[in-house]
Amino acid sequence: MKLKIVVPIVVALIAIILGVSVFQGVLNSPTPETQHLYSVNVAFPNVQFRDPVGIYTAGDQNNRLFVVEQAGLIKVFENNESVNAAAVFLNISDRVTSGGELGLLGLAFPRQFNESGFFYVYYTTDNPLRSVVSRFSVSQTDKNQADVNSEKVLLQVEQPAPNHNGGQISFGPDGYLYIGLGDGGGAGDPPGNGQNRSTLLGKILRVDVTSAAGSLNYSIPRDNPFVGNNQGFREEIYAYGLRNPWRFNFDSMTGRLWVGDVGQDRMEEIDIVKSGGNYGWNIMEGSLCYSPPSGCNQTGLSLPIWEYNHSLGYSVTGGFVYRGAAFPDLVSAYVYGDYGSGRIWALRYDGMNTTNSELAATGVHITSFGLDQKGELYICAYDGYIYRLQHSTA
Repeated sequence: MKLKIVVPIVVALIAIILGVSVFQGVLNSPTPETQHLYSVNVAFPNVQFRDPVGIYTAGDQNNRLFVVEQAGLIKVFENNESVNAAAVFLNISDRVTSGGELGLLGLAFPRQFNESGFFYVYYTTDNPLRSVVSRFSVSQTDKNQADVNSEKVLLQVEQPAPNHNGGQISFGPDGYLYIGLGDGGGAGDPPGNGQNRSTLLGKILRVDVTSAAGSLNYSIPRDNPFVGNNQGFREEIYAYGLRNPWRFNFDSMTGRLWVGDVGQDRMEEIDIVKSGGNYGWNIMEGSLCYSPPSGCNQTGLSLPIWEYNHSLGYSVTGGFVYRGAAFPDLVSAYVYGDYGSGRIWALRYDGMNTTNSELAATGVHITSFGLDQKGELYICAYDGYIYRLQHSTA
């Protein structure tokens, strides 16, 4: 996510989560002619969260939702509109460094969650400042309580700056864990981390968390694109050239990996990421040359399938390809939004051509999208509420 706005301080701080500068100014409002077919309403009016950055389901056939709070808590509650409380599932605020773009940023449940009781988190901590991916276990006596002492650290990556941390983790259809890391911060990626395959920064990683190898608490899939290289490239890398991937997810039908990558000053982009792909940063910002300004060599780069400029928003929040039943007109569309402008769009892609339509102007700061067990869509907003789409009555 890339939070960037010139209104309340709390929003300016969030501008850091998504990795943009705060001098962008107020965005243009939708024109009066814009006709939105959708709006949003509060899904659980009696439950509010503190700085929520993600909403998830465990996929275990229990009708629960999990909300990640940036300071280091995960809350759990029944997926029922009348619910009036959320229990603390996990509290690791004692080891999480939060604020701005730092904090507890990701949560992932494997398909075997029912059997193993394992789940995975991504958070930032300090001394030194670093990103951590860890495994925890659910309590053996209470399915709504995790064992806070069960942490097994799988991966740690030192961070040179407190912004552009990425933070998404997700299990792919292949059962491997995918991890999104930003470029390490600093306007324009001065060290060139996005293009440097000897660092994990500015990458999407792919690891096997079911086994360990050597000194690692995970193993590297044999078909990762840089396995066996002799150039010093990190073999965990699945794709590179990313600035700050803020939310990515797999289409449950096609297996495509959709990524929202937060831009610098001009473009926000949507990528379909493939093994070994180079998505351009910091040579490109979207389809525009970034470095050097006199021109850029695009050979071998995978440019976004969609992008938008900062008249429409300034911090993309990646979403999901919708496969639910409530909105037949959205089936197979990638639904995503923008943190800064609060807009939500539906993007359709047939492998060659894209069409994009604006669904709603929500007026809220969208930090994440989530799906429940039935594949219905929820929207996590920084005001503390969880929203859902509805057909507009206007």
